[in-house]
Amino acid sequence: MAVHPMTHFRAAAAEWTGLPFPDHEALHQWSIDDRAAFWDLVWDFCGIVGEKGERLLVDGDRMPGAQFFPDATLNFAENLLRKSGDADALVFWGEDRVKRRLSWDELHALVSRLQQALLDAGVTAGDRVAAMMPNMPETVAAMLATASIGAIWSSCSPDFGPRGVLDRFGQIEPTVFLACDGYYYAGKTIDIAAKLAEIVPSLPSLRAAVIVSYIGTASAVAPTLAHGVALEDFLAPFQAREVQYAATPFAHPLYIMFSSGTTGVPKCIVHSAGGTLLQHVKEIHLHSGVGEGDRLFYFTTCGWMMWNWLASGLAVGATLLLYDGSPFHPDGNILFDFADAERMTFFGTSAKFIDALHKSSLRPIETHDLATLQMMASTGSPLAPESFSFVYDGIKRDIHLASISGGTDIVSCFVLGIPGKPVWKGEIQGPGLGLAVDVWDEDGTPLASGKGELVCRKAFPSMPIGFWNDPDGSRYHAAYFDRFDNVWCHGDFAEWTVHGGLIIHGRSDATLNPGGVRIGTAEIYNQVEQIPEVLEALAIGQDWDNDVRVVLFVRLRQGAELDDGLRKTIRDRIRIGASPRHVPAKILAVADIPRTKSGKIVELAVREIVHGRPVKNQEALANPEALALFRDLPELA
Repeated sequence: MAVHPMTHFRAAAAEWTGLPFPDHEALHQWSIDDRAAFWDLVWDFCGIVGEKGERLLVDGDRMPGAQFFPDATLNFAENLLRKSGDADALVFWGEDRVKRRLSWDELHALVSRLQQALLDAGVTAGDRVAAMMPNMPETVAAMLATASIGAIWSSCSPDFGPRGVLDRFGQIEPTVFLACDGYYYAGKTIDIAAKLAEIVPSLPSLRAAVIVSYIGTASAVAPTLAHGVALEDFLAPFQAREVQYAATPFAHPLYIMFSSGTTGVPKCIVHSAGGTLLQHVKEIHLHSGVGEGDRLFYFTTCGWMMWNWLASGLAVGATLLLYDGSPFHPDGNILFDFADAERMTFFGTSAKFIDALHKSSLRPIETHDLATLQMMASTGSPLAPESFSFVYDGIKRDIHLASISGGTDIVSCFVLGIPGKPVWKGEIQGPGLGLAVDVWDEDGTPLASGKGELVCRKAFPSMPIGFWNDPDGSRYHAAYFDRFDNVWCHGDFAEWTVHGGLIIHGRSDATLNPGGVRIGTAEIYNQVEQIPEVLEALAIGQDWDNDVRVVLFVRLRQGAELDDGLRKTIRDRIRIGASPRHVPAKILAVADIPRTKSGKIVELAVREIVHGRPVKNQEALANPEALALFRDLPELA
């Protein structure tokens, strides 16, 4: 078996520093003790294309304010397009309707023509290009073309409503807007012409609205829009030539990403080209073992940061496997069909997908040849201990399962998989190299055990440059640094394990506080969702009688009924599996549970509704109609 890149890197670090690194913990300690040397080695080891410059880290003890590689210049797209030839760069499956592949040479050609067309439309460095697109080859190519110019990319998925799109892109005033004509989901063809007719006139900064054909109506839709042009017409004047790359500073803006926006207008988080690139190649190559010739898949939409992470796989020479559509159409096998047919080596998905698969009767280990699959990653929410068991029992026995956690805020992970270390059920293996992750109590005291706030004590390259339209940095500072001075407070409720791993118990702002004791919602879900009748659960704290009481909502399997017997089963399970304090005061059945476009349940929005307060930005939800199920419930009055 080939030696893992992390093993090579540890040897390189030992040779470079003259220090012994007997284990991963020693390597991690060095990576945070000497961050300048560590990130310098990552740059060289991963073959970053660019001029590094003299200085490696300036004001390294300031957060925010630290500058990594302040003299460096590079181009993000150039680093992703180093490879050429006729091997696959992108392989795309659109539900069961479309299959396409682009070689590296074909990807270069498409990026070149898109680059010329964007320049012709007046796009210059620092301008924004916004996309409302499926996860398809044109989206990756348009992002690369945007980055090649030094312009800034921002994307969402086509299932967003007009208000959700405008709440995001209206803030950043894009020069060019790319959108599909429609998409496929769960066997349906969904035309978005009416949505585009509402969105495009409300983006007055546009010079072009480029409509990409997916369902075959782009040439009819484009002429109905101001500045509208079908992609084929947008590209028609331009022949493929060598892509030109604008050299940009390390901290040049690359992406604008958005907070979920379920409690207000989304925050516009600006990420740098150098910081994103360096952090992603570290995670994809070193932590995930993905390299030249590997076939990398993440089930994601273009509205989730995992799409940006997936795209960076090109920088290590991997083929990207792109999927757009429902993972359960027509029968739940499609992603494993894809893995089998395309010799997938890395399979990324959400904890909710693994849980749903576990609750179905599907067992890919018996139906699919997954011989090439080496690693499976799960994120979006904490992965339940039972889901760990299911992956090894029902998907593949000899696989590295990595539960990973980070976020849009850092366009990457704080904690993730560590090759060579054991995988313990219910635990994330450990912090990423170069990240001084810790768990603190409310007074800022580090906790060796017990639950507290997930923090990062030292600056790292993929911290945001800042927020858009936040000239004095006050909103950025308030989001992460108000809680603990000069320390990143991430907003996750976490604890260290005896194995040096971490457990994330949910968002700390959704933490329950009955009787003043902090409880993570994930601790409740891990128990309740093992009960066969329960498909999904959501817990909130309801203000009640000068305290907080735990209210649990459950979505039940078809035919199941929430009677006294099931309520007792749920309460007993929580009491024994978690603690008596976790037992809900009220348990209610609901037909649906609201979630964001990336599949995360929205505890805060439900809490607001239950308390009779408005939820400002329902457009951020995949199923906003579900919120009405929680309004004015007589059982909670």
